[in-house]
Amino acid sequence: MKALITGITGQDGSYLAEFLLSRGYEVHGTMRISTKDNFDNIGPIKNRLKLHRLDMLNQLSLIKLIEQIQPDEIYNLAAVTAPGKDWDMAELYAEFNGISVIRLLEATRRIKPDTRIFQASSYEMLASSDKPLTESSPSRPLTPGAAAKQFGHWIAKSYREKYGLNIWTGILFEHTSPRHDNRFITRQIAQAAAKIKLGLQENLTLDNLTLTKDWGFAGDYVRAFWMMLQHPVPDDYIIATGLEYNIEEFCQLAFDTVDLDWQDFVKIKHPNMPINKTMQIGDASHARRNLMWEPEVSFDQLVGMMVEADLERLTLKNRLSAYLIKNEQPEGSVA
Repeated sequence: MKALITGITGQDGSYLAEFLLSRGYEVHGTMRISTKDNFDNIGPIKNRLKLHRLDMLNQLSLIKLIEQIQPDEIYNLAAVTAPGKDWDMAELYAEFNGISVIRLLEATRRIKPDTRIFQASSYEMLASSDKPLTESSPSRPLTPGAAAKQFGHWIAKSYREKYGLNIWTGILFEHTSPRHDNRFITRQIAQAAAKIKLGLQENLTLDNLTLTKDWGFAGDYVRAFWMMLQHPVPDDYIIATGLEYNIEEFCQLAFDTVDLDWQDFVKIKHPNMPINKTMQIGDASHARRNLMWEPEVSFDQLVGMMVEADLERLTLKNRLSAYLIKNEQPEGSVA
């Protein structure tokens, strides 16, 4: 089996690549042409992957790539992500997260229409509610990023209906891991707890503690992507834990992992910010029934995993720095 993963160097792409390799797949992955190479997430498996430079804005390059690989499965995970900067990058979001989905689907339709395709969609395109969100919840994207994701989601459904393509969409709720970009608040908290424990940072400043999310482990979620494509009937699936936690609970668990009291180190910019009482948690019962999918990593385990990973990484980095300093030879000296 050949799989093509767009955005393979990201959090989800790297976990999915590992999972598919473990099942004997030949795994191809795409990277942007215009960015620096960052192989941190795929370092241990890089030599087992077939990597390709791809411009998702270029229809011809997509056609050539699919023609070359002839993939059995495509996982479209490539997206622009810049937390808090949606409105500054609205056109870029529309091109990469919306229009590029058409380019990918059109290339697949023309070259290898029997390919099974997974399209990563986002819960942010759904309206907040006082009950868990389902696949049939009304849409209400409030940012350019969410609107672009909604376009990609619906165009995937449209191609499925119009051309009979094998397309599954996953409406993904928040998921994180030690591989998440440190622009995201979960990574910022985990990294700060590790740094403070090691004496590399004094405190952590957050806007508030009221943000509440349905957080899951990225490794669990990519397993659901694959399970969708093994099901005989293309469909749409919410992927979520169905549980909600706030930033305060995340902080407490993160600092508990390093035996520190979070209240001694976390500073709040807006302590009196009102609590948003609407829910943004997902009901993944459709995935549980049809795919037999269940998240395996609990919230507590996830937070602990993230902090431990940062502790290990920072400790190794400190040891390496100390070793290099200790063994540095004065200029002109003879070893």
